[in-house]
Amino acid sequence: MSDFFNSGWSYYIAAIALGGIVFCVWLLFSQRAWLKKEVKQVEETGHVWDGDLSELNNPVPRWWTVFYLGLCVFALGYLVLYPGLGSFQGVLNYSSAESVRQAQRAQAEQIAPVYARYESMSIPQIAGDLEAQQIGQRLFLNNCAQCHGSDARGGPSFPNLADRDWLYGGTPEQIEQSITKGRHGVMPPWRGTISPAEASDIAQYVRSLSGLAADSLRVVPGKRGYDTYCVACHGAEGKGNTALGAPNLTDNIWLHGSSEASIVDIILNGRENQMPAQERILTTQQIRMLTAWVWGLTNEGEQAD
Repeated sequence: MSDFFNSGWSYYIAAIALGGIVFCVWLLFSQRAWLKKEVKQVEETGHVWDGDLSELNNPVPRWWTVFYLGLCVFALGYLVLYPGLGSFQGVLNYSSAESVRQAQRAQAEQIAPVYARYESMSIPQIAGDLEAQQIGQRLFLNNCAQCHGSDARGGPSFPNLADRDWLYGGTPEQIEQSITKGRHGVMPPWRGTISPAEASDIAQYVRSLSGLAADSLRVVPGKRGYDTYCVACHGAEGKGNTALGAPNLTDNIWLHGSSEASIVDIILNGRENQMPAQERILTTQQIRMLTAWVWGLTNEGEQAD
């Protein structure tokens, strides 16, 4: 609430907050009839319903007005103690972000004993522990299933974590790095350099790399285009580069579709995918448990006892 791009917005918000309270107080005191001990009922307004229901123009009840003034006093007190007047932090220096961090620290201390027994274990050893698998799965369902699916098999534009095809590598260290720091994959758009016809030829060559149907006459010029524009990231054989997150184009696993139209669209317009970092959401112990569960999806036979 107290973070603004410039001080002008801070003053603007503070003026609105105080102006609203001042206006309410002025409005109440402008109707001075409630201050009198005895208030005579005014005449009828002349509006009558059902023959005998008349609208009166009585002043607001005194108890209601006093109550409303009390709310104005409360509002002023709140703005003094808590953020609300622009960039003013309040006397108590309260911050909702700090409150969340305190709750996270308290929760981390509460669950620390659960993870204590796994601190000396390697990722494969954790992956082989039944209780650890249950913890890791719950962490996955709470934090990762929204994108990768409850079965970890992903969907269009979201990687399948159970197929041994890894954009950034599938070792325990690489998976842990992906979860901790996140990933930002960018396929640059080539529309300004490559024509749609050239992109179509390259798409034919790329399809042929994974054994899909391709026009043999267009594969040859497509390979020339590939060698010119694509080889730096995807490699001469099209097997990708985990250091860059460049996908393997020879394994018939497609994140954005394998049709010619889909490939041409990616070449011309590019793609940008981001895996958010979890280091500020999950503890180090939770990330290790999650890493072990994800690694265990494709390394079941290699889990250590």
